[in-house]
Amino acid sequence: MAQFLGGRSPLLARDDIADIMVNGAKNVYIEVNGKVEQTNIRFRDNQQLLNICQRIVSQVGRRVDESSPICDARLPDGSRVNVIAPPLAIDGASLTIRKFKKDKLTLDQLVRYGSISPEGAEVLKIIGRVRCNVVISGGTGSGKTTLLNCLTHYIDRDERIITCEDSAELQLQQPHVVRLETRPPNLEGEGEVTMRDLVKNCLRMRPERIIVGEVRGPEVFDLLQAMNTGHDGSMGTIHANSPRECLNRIESMVAMGGFSLPQRTVREIIVGSVDVIVQAARLRDGSRRITHITEVVGMEGDVIITQDLVRYDIQGEDASGRIVGRHVATGIARPAFWERARYYGEEARLAAALEAMEKATS
Repeated sequence: MAQFLGGRSPLLARDDIADIMVNGAKNVYIEVNGKVEQTNIRFRDNQQLLNICQRIVSQVGRRVDESSPICDARLPDGSRVNVIAPPLAIDGASLTIRKFKKDKLTLDQLVRYGSISPEGAEVLKIIGRVRCNVVISGGTGSGKTTLLNCLTHYIDRDERIITCEDSAELQLQQPHVVRLETRPPNLEGEGEVTMRDLVKNCLRMRPERIIVGEVRGPEVFDLLQAMNTGHDGSMGTIHANSPRECLNRIESMVAMGGFSLPQRTVREIIVGSVDVIVQAARLRDGSRRITHITEVVGMEGDVIITQDLVRYDIQGEDASGRIVGRHVATGIARPAFWERARYYGEEARLAAALEAMEKATS
């Protein structure tokens, strides 16, 4: 296990591993194909594990010890590392590595994996192309960042894109990209740069699209303002389990920022900013699916009205325990972003994709 850090490590070398989880010296788990399994790898003792954790984070100028026992870092290859050391971690240091995939997934590959139907993927390509403001919603490990990467592939190459992330994971293909990353406070508790600082600053950098890797707090208000003030096609991800819950989370995060706005005003800002919510989920068999493509269409009284364009219906499971289901169209022939699609000359393609999905599921 002394070679855990280097390229010779069997865990870091394997492409099929998404996460490595070390719970003390004697328990090392990995996630393969959405399922967590234990390995036979062991450390000599907790001190050796802590030494390795310190070597890992020192690569990027960070430290972890009793005085600062929590550390979040991004390795030079883009992998995300979290270490929590004693005395906070009772049974020895806990190390979690979210591995960085070098191969960039596309929507066509997601179709091959069954995450979305071909017609649903076509709808997503059009949504990315016609500058809809998109929020990708999903639980931990549901594939939100992967999906965000896929959607950014359809942004025109002449657009200026600014990304804001806690740890830089996005892999944009366009030539004109500015990548920004937050910074934690130093040992004296100073020098912190929050996500909100980045989002506010990037509004002064003449962006055409703003992409926020993960929205966790009050910065959601700045993202909504950006979406509402000429930065069409901005995108972000949010932790939520359904499109409706995503809207509730946005409201809650605006309130976290201390904005004393009436509830109706907040909801009007959300409706004026967010066009589409794409819901991702990791199912109980470990597979990842896009379960909803949902439009935010307006308000009725004080209630935000949404409509599903595409929905994933679970039909059961096969003999090996794999979930069986299909993506179905909800019968909406003319979505709310139809005029936007027509402005970009994509209305015929959008109509054809929805009609093909309707036929495939009827």
